[in-house]
Amino acid sequence: MNNLEQFRQEVAIWLESNCPEAMRTPMKDEGDAYWGGRNPEMNHPDQKVWADRMGERGWTAPEWPAEYGGGGLSKDQAKILREEMRRIGARSPLESFGISMLGPALLKYGSEEQKREHIPKIVKGQIRWCQGYSEPDAGSDLASLKTRAEDQGDHYLVNGQKVWTSYADKADWIFCLVRTDASGTKHDGISFLLFDMASKGVEVRPIKLISGRSPFCETFFDDVIVPKENLIGEEGRGWSIAKYLLTHEREMISGQGLSSSGVRLGQVAIDSIGCDANGQLNDTFLRHDVAQLELDELVFGATMQRVSDETKAGQGLGEAASIFKYYGTELNKRRWEIMMAVVGENALGWEGETNNDGETARTWLRTKGNSIEGGTSEVQLNVIAKRVLGLPS
Repeated sequence: MNNLEQFRQEVAIWLESNCPEAMRTPMKDEGDAYWGGRNPEMNHPDQKVWADRMGERGWTAPEWPAEYGGGGLSKDQAKILREEMRRIGARSPLESFGISMLGPALLKYGSEEQKREHIPKIVKGQIRWCQGYSEPDAGSDLASLKTRAEDQGDHYLVNGQKVWTSYADKADWIFCLVRTDASGTKHDGISFLLFDMASKGVEVRPIKLISGRSPFCETFFDDVIVPKENLIGEEGRGWSIAKYLLTHEREMISGQGLSSSGVRLGQVAIDSIGCDANGQLNDTFLRHDVAQLELDELVFGATMQRVSDETKAGQGLGEAASIFKYYGTELNKRRWEIMMAVVGENALGWEGETNNDGETARTWLRTKGNSIEGGTSEVQLNVIAKRVLGLPS
């Protein structure tokens, strides 16, 4: 038996002993996702149990260095862990912008003190993070941001506004782009700060979306005091950190192209429409659309896995993340367009137990934002053309 086979056996035994049965069922809605933080919200107490157990081993971030609380696993070992989790139907133990976005940036640009202060808390889900990037006049043109941080000696004084701040009303801390120097080009003079959302002068207002829910917020800063030690990297050099973090955000968002509900669209279609004597979906046109989507999901998943296997541990996908972000979000939008057609008039219900509080319609509407957040599909195509394909401007 080689080392990887032995590791697989050890992982399988540990998961069987430590993953609660309640965490081996597909997530039904957003409430089944566990985000951790100071005041964690959960539908079931085993959500925290599962996250705590995985966090203690560092397996919420399996490839991060063990010295900062990560799992310290190799790419092959991390892949085995994911495979064994899928085998028993284990849910992701922790949803976290700290893991998917901030952590990689801290590991690359943070000081030793900053890594030791923040990384272990991210791994264990002790702090919930939000992202302060977009502003009312700085969306796709993010470098035009105006939120400013004035040097006050031992601290900065932050004033300004952010918008589309996902879950800012639930987050404990924010990683935020601010302007510390307005004298140069717009890309210069941007700095990357971390600060507590409980700080005096921080105000959050949820934004209700077309889906009827409010995951996004407006965030206002009025003379917020931020200690100098919360500056990541060099002052005025935050744009490089911002771009690096965006590649990880886009990689995270691209995962929406992979069905994670545990229920195949084809089965939903058969349950809703029925099948003929040959076991085929009765609606010929929908049968084609469902089959094509499921094939595309398989190909997309295999391609993401192949590219991930080819990258170095902890390096992410780089500019290629734009390819996956573009395709994954467009695929997710198509999935829910077909889902609406499959479920038919029953998908139009907005509330009530019969319609699962309108989950189908609300999710369909929410997917319209997938191709905007993290950089619009049009921006991604420009990035792909210029930075991946090397086409002339």
